[in-house]
Amino acid sequence: MGTADRFAGRTVIVTGAGSGIGRATALRLAAEGATVVAADVNQDSLDELAAEIDVRPVAGDLTAADVIDRVVAAADGKVDGLANVAGIMDGFLPAAEVDDATWDRVFAVNLTAPMRLTRAVLPLMVGAGSGAIVNVASEASLRGSAAGAAYTASKHALAGFTKNTAFFYGPKGIRTNAVAPGPVMTNIEGTMKSPLAGERVGPILQVVIPAPATADVLANSIAWLLSDDAANVNGVVLPSDGGWSAV
Repeated sequence: MGTADRFAGRTVIVTGAGSGIGRATALRLAAEGATVVAADVNQDSLDELAAEIDVRPVAGDLTAADVIDRVVAAADGKVDGLANVAGIMDGFLPAAEVDDATWDRVFAVNLTAPMRLTRAVLPLMVGAGSGAIVNVASEASLRGSAAGAAYTASKHALAGFTKNTAFFYGPKGIRTNAVAPGPVMTNIEGTMKSPLAGERVGPILQVVIPAPATADVLANSIAWLLSDDAANVNGVVLPSDGGWSAV
């Protein structure tokens, strides 16, 4: 566990903060002293979070440019950390079955929105000479057998974006890392919409997938990477998957 003041005086943006890993991360950071800008597409979920802890809630779809602007504005000119947690699944659709709408939406939420938010906060971090960014990738960023084509490609791309950002901005005092969760008990939609996925992915997951972790466990990893405890860690994709990546 961290200390009660590990993030004292720091402002951290958390996306997907209304539920699952994002909510657990917001709770963890607030408990350790952070001012949390909590972004989520669901206003009701944000209201519930705001009733529990003191946050700066911003409701809206992060694929919209004006929502990105409102999130950054809520930070009031100071961003010490960014946790890009929000993400969606793709129905496990393989390449021959994925439709354009699914492909475009998955990439918009899982890759383009984190890029735009990162792009928006980097000038503030560069100006301050410090900052930490954590992207939530996936076991699907490490292998081809954990999801459909769109989700897998988007999370591989997010891992690459993480490493590239770490390379360019590390010398300016900004660390960029990613967490790669395995199965987690959240409300993200994981239905298989493809018979081929059931034939190919299903048997593999039944054999190698570990027991689902709680969202709090992932929040621990994210908070560590955001904190000074990980001061020498930059450009990593950290599996937090119960050992799945070792199989």
